[in-house]
Amino acid sequence: MRAPPLFLALVGLACAAHAASLTVTVRDDKGNPLADAVVYAMPKVKPPPGPRREAAIEQRNKTFIPFVTAIQVGTAVSFPNHDTVRHHVYSFSPPKQFEIKLYVGTPTAPVVFDKPGEVVLGCNIHDKMLAYLYIVDTPWFAKTDAAGAASIPDLPAGDYDLMAWHYALATPPPEQPLHVTTDKPTATFALPLRAMPPRPAAKP
Repeated sequence: MRAPPLFLALVGLACAAHAASLTVTVRDDKGNPLADAVVYAMPKVKPPPGPRREAAIEQRNKTFIPFVTAIQVGTAVSFPNHDTVRHHVYSFSPPKQFEIKLYVGTPTAPVVFDKPGEVVLGCNIHDKMLAYLYIVDTPWFAKTDAAGAASIPDLPAGDYDLMAWHYALATPPPEQPLHVTTDKPTATFALPLRAMPPRPAAKP
């Protein structure tokens, strides 16, 4: 039997009242702050699907912007080309293999990423163009800033596996248990990295 709407609304208000803002700090194994790491909280009990965020990865000066993008499974991503030259965006990564052949402007249809995992993006015309997409099966995720810090807002009280990914990570994404009961929980990661690949520089 379905619960009445008023009961569901009260449950939603109760969950919102116990939501927390999680702060995560990510460093490399030498103690340096690590930017562009993706942290995400996987609940022990899978939540109902929430609203998915739209995303865009631009091409300017023969560079993908941003270099790293984090999205939820099912998100549609557009690839607007703001250059005067044509690009041919593609990926051979298992979570999503696709290509958008030579074009300028914004393609009519965005690309929907429906499986979790790492997707490496390239351009078939400009070999030095490189970017990363990381797709997670949870609405609770964030990307670290230059100080290695990230915040996941509105995280309901409960039990999670907190995980971290980076494009130069030398191991599978590590995880740690997280029990959210306070308003301002915190967590830290120290990630072992392989040799850091150079980030593509924008070209005139």
